[in-house]
Amino acid sequence: MPVETDTERPHRQLGWFRLIAPGLMMAATGVGAGDLMTGTLAGTELGTTVLWAVIAGCFLKFVLSEGVARWQLATGTTLLEGWNAKLGGWIRWGFAAYLTLFTIIVGRALANACGVAGTALLPLGPTESSVTIWAIIHSLAGMAIVLRGSFRAFESTMSALIGLMFVTVVGTTALIAPPLAEIAAGLVPSVPPGGGSWVVAVLGGVGGTVTLLSYGYWIKEQDRSGLSMLGPCRIDLAVGNGVTAVFGFCVIIIGSQIEVAGSGAALATQMADRLAVAVGPVGKWVFLVGFWGAVFSSLLGVWQSIPYMFADFVRIWRGSNGDLSKSKPYRLYVVLVAIVPLFLLQAPVRQIQLTYGVLGALFLPVLALTLLILNNRSSWIGRAGRNPLWINIALGAGLVFFAALPLLDW
Repeated sequence: MPVETDTERPHRQLGWFRLIAPGLMMAATGVGAGDLMTGTLAGTELGTTVLWAVIAGCFLKFVLSEGVARWQLATGTTLLEGWNAKLGGWIRWGFAAYLTLFTIIVGRALANACGVAGTALLPLGPTESSVTIWAIIHSLAGMAIVLRGSFRAFESTMSALIGLMFVTVVGTTALIAPPLAEIAAGLVPSVPPGGGSWVVAVLGGVGGTVTLLSYGYWIKEQDRSGLSMLGPCRIDLAVGNGVTAVFGFCVIIIGSQIEVAGSGAALATQMADRLAVAVGPVGKWVFLVGFWGAVFSSLLGVWQSIPYMFADFVRIWRGSNGDLSKSKPYRLYVVLVAIVPLFLLQAPVRQIQLTYGVLGALFLPVLALTLLILNNRSSWIGRAGRNPLWINIALGAGLVFFAALPLLDW
């Protein structure tokens, strides 16, 4: 009988679907509003010249997520616990303030995006009223699913939604894609005049935001522990970021091929109407269904993941223990993230999407710096858990890029 190796054993324990599920959930959470809205607008503004930012963002996201998993698997503590214990309590309170601001901005952006998707499929009266109604329906539905469903059901729902948007968005892009030479030119790093903010927004959309920390909580739900699970986590993250890269490319290409001048519900309907001209009425409805799947999966992922961080903050503050997803702070924050942003639905969607991307991207250098510190101290993480050289180089390169942002043409 063949002997099962250490590399194969974690795969058998998890099963192949559950092995890649956290990475797929991260992709679904990040490629909803972040990619389909911000990416399409960036494609409209700058064309395919920002495709390189998708590759850079996804690679950085892989490295950062691997660092989050590495710390947790090696130490048995969340990264937030590591920040508090090793870097001081001040970072915990700074993160709490950032998380509050981020929750309001991203919550409003996602609720509005779902309102846009719902209105494009089935308008409920005047456009603005319809967007508001659908935004409220989706936000409350997401809250109910998170509060009443199991984590296994959440995994299955998110995987189904990302499968739906993969088929529809990639299929739509294949029908309207520009010449390969134009796509290839966009892979060469450059910042078009006045395009610095959009480059950062694309990085924030595909490169991840504070939701990167969610990966640690998701693998904990699967009982992944010990450095033997780092290999499976890398496979998981490679698949998830590969899916994210494909989506990032697709939405920028779509935006570059159809001129989008509207905002809010007009954005989705304009895109669908122009696609109908290019690929026919069936293509229009296929895209709208995929658009809905993308933004609702993103909302559902954020509604489920952000409360983990708040509950973890409260647990560290109080010195308590227990299952985070069943705690009162977790359930309270699910309600808050679903309801509070609804009061900001009238804010301009284009500005909210840009703010969402930029605000999210600003978290990345902070995370990179702390991972360089935490994951290179043998006394903290153990010699076997330390970052390999290529990870340190990638994290350092990310810091250099963000340090150079003031030099970009904004």
